[in-house]
Amino acid sequence: MSEAVCGESSAMAELGSNMEPTPAPDTASQSASPDFAVATQPSYARTLFFGPQGLRPGWGFAFYVAMFLLLQWPVADLAWSRDLGASGLWSMMLEELGNLVAAVIPAMVLARVERRPWKVYGLPDKQVFGRLFWVGALWGFAGISVLIFALYGLHAFVFGHLVLRGARRVAEFAAFWAMFFLLVGLFEEFSFRGYSQFTLARGIGFWPAALVLSCLFGLNHLRNEGEQWKGVLAAAFIGLFFCLTLRRTGNLWFAVGFHGAWDWGETFFYSVPDSGMVAPGHLLNSSIRGSEWLRGGSGGPEGSGLCFAVIAVVWIAFDRMYTSPAGRTDEAATMAQLSTTGSSSPPPSG
Repeated sequence: MSEAVCGESSAMAELGSNMEPTPAPDTASQSASPDFAVATQPSYARTLFFGPQGLRPGWGFAFYVAMFLLLQWPVADLAWSRDLGASGLWSMMLEELGNLVAAVIPAMVLARVERRPWKVYGLPDKQVFGRLFWVGALWGFAGISVLIFALYGLHAFVFGHLVLRGARRVAEFAAFWAMFFLLVGLFEEFSFRGYSQFTLARGIGFWPAALVLSCLFGLNHLRNEGEQWKGVLAAAFIGLFFCLTLRRTGNLWFAVGFHGAWDWGETFFYSVPDSGMVAPGHLLNSSIRGSEWLRGGSGGPEGSGLCFAVIAVVWIAFDRMYTSPAGRTDEAATMAQLSTTGSSSPPPSG
């Protein structure tokens, strides 16, 4: 019996030595909330529309075009809804003003969405009608003058005689067309080389964006009655030149001045067809003659073969005078940096 008791005691001792203590439950880990990675990530919609640099360039460009078209259609209808007299000239002016407003409003909305300063879209407030604008206007009038006098030297242009009588009437129409083509320059430069150029440049680079938008700028001239393909090509070529001025000066004021003065000189001062349009209230009873490649056909001097030569000369002259990017203004440096890297500000939360 004593041997049985001893055996049982030995078995119990061996069992006790083989047993390990049960660890206490980790109350801290049980009380902690689960870590779901999805809860900390942005929504799919936000990722779709916004990237590291804010609103994605493709969406920004698409939203801009859509908003512009939605605003432009009713503006054009409103401008021509009533007869304002003067052979429709005031309706033309009102339509151009509406086009400019339709181009600016979407950019202002998207500037707030993207948290970017207005000046990066090419029209800094501090340089409104400043030195670059007037220098550009001088270049533009000089450019169209070189083209007209080249045609005159080749006996393809005749000045004719004055159509407008009296200094007051001349001044009135000169002022009207100056204001009209200022609006045209502001609208076309901003719509094709303002927000659109800046936004596409963020996605595909400055010059690829310039090429795409300059081609669209040229094709847009097909809407003008009487325009021909030579004029379309010339418009695209000069659009690329305007992109060069944007790149070198950092804003659009030179291009706006050049654009407006070129059109004013062509339409009013020299009184020749401008993209197929012969406007009332021009100064001279001038005419263009000769072969079509020289006179430009129904599109006017912009379709002339000489126009391409003049644009090339202007391009080379500007390139040599505005040579170094280091000489650009602060606005130019800012735009170049932002168009490459995008805005450093985060997109708005929502």
